[in-house]
Amino acid sequence: MVYSTSSKGIGGHIKQRYSDFIVEEIAESGIAEVKRFLLEDALNKATPIVVPERPLEREKSQLLCELEKYNADVNFVLRRLSRFLQLSRKRFGYAGLKDKRAITCQYLTIFDPDPEKLELFRSRTIDLRPLKWQGERIEIGSLKGNRFVITIRRLELEEKELRKRIEAFFKEAEKNGIANFFGEQRFGGVRRVTHLVGREFVNGNLKEAVMLFLTMQGEKEREDIKNARKNLSETLDFSAASKSFPVEYRPERALIHHLCRYPNDFAGAFRKLQKQLRFLFTHAYQSYLFNRIIEERLKSGAGLKPIEGDVLIGGIATAVLPGFESELASGKAGEIEKKILEEEGIGLAKFRVEEMPEVSSKGARKEIVLFPEKMRLLEIGKDEFNEGRLFAKISFELSKGNYATTVLAELMKLEEE
Repeated sequence: MVYSTSSKGIGGHIKQRYSDFIVEEIAESGIAEVKRFLLEDALNKATPIVVPERPLEREKSQLLCELEKYNADVNFVLRRLSRFLQLSRKRFGYAGLKDKRAITCQYLTIFDPDPEKLELFRSRTIDLRPLKWQGERIEIGSLKGNRFVITIRRLELEEKELRKRIEAFFKEAEKNGIANFFGEQRFGGVRRVTHLVGREFVNGNLKEAVMLFLTMQGEKEREDIKNARKNLSETLDFSAASKSFPVEYRPERALIHHLCRYPNDFAGAFRKLQKQLRFLFTHAYQSYLFNRIIEERLKSGAGLKPIEGDVLIGGIATAVLPGFESELASGKAGEIEKKILEEEGIGLAKFRVEEMPEVSSKGARKEIVLFPEKMRLLEIGKDEFNEGRLFAKISFELSKGNYATTVLAELMKLEEE
């Protein structure tokens, strides 16, 4: 990996425990704060919905809630709630996805739920706290940003040196910013397959895209799902795959069930996924190209500050998220963007996918520099879960669309150790 900061890395390990990674959503109205799952005994109880002492006046149709979750993704939560409340998924509104392996809190709206039924909901991993009735639904992207409280473990440095390196990084990041790479979550986590599937879609290879999604194995996946993917790749037997893919792999099973009935309808199979999820594959490929452009700028010495031909947003240089309406930068900046697209063998027009318009993209531009805000070192101490090591707890805030793992990569610099 190419780093944009010169401060020495601290090493370490993140997400050893779910409580090591806390994400709290920042909205115009305030911050959705984690409250329940930091208490160890709460993790072993299925608690009821917290109902305000005074009944909420139901003047409007949208119930605004705080959604706190523990090692669960938003799609899992919405499946649980929609099934329990017997409501369509379309009635739920949220501003953004949050990390699964974490404790997170965000705002959620539910259109016209039954409050009495909601009070009966119990969960060990979901805490839903009604706040008020309002007229507006929360939409994707309507957040300001996120606040992170992160514990880095297995640190081998002495406390004095550790504190020195963290403070040096904070000072450098606040002054100059860091490279605004998309984080690993955008590319599919364990398998890192999302952008590869997106590449196939953009190139018009629907069958290859679907089969890659179904059969590419991740090194850290369980053996049963590895074997299921391997067998499907070798046999193309969708009927057998429908029995061998574990029940919790819902997206894969939805595609497989369709292909059992219509073996060559790969577009139809992919449409079994939710529309928002379908578009993520294209966006992941755009993000991959964006990251490659930043890497090329750093490797070539062009750096992150504005250079000839840059398109600026708020005085900050940007890079293209390629789409069929995109215009590349000019000058030296444009040469770098063009070089990456040529190396990928991809033209802008290909982002209009005729066979599946919903995964097409007009394109956009995004700042290549990220400025973390309110960076604080909260605590350094003995790591009770790793003998002889230290932990460091830090906090910072990021505007929407930016990744905590990007900040952590620059701080930890694992590959330089």
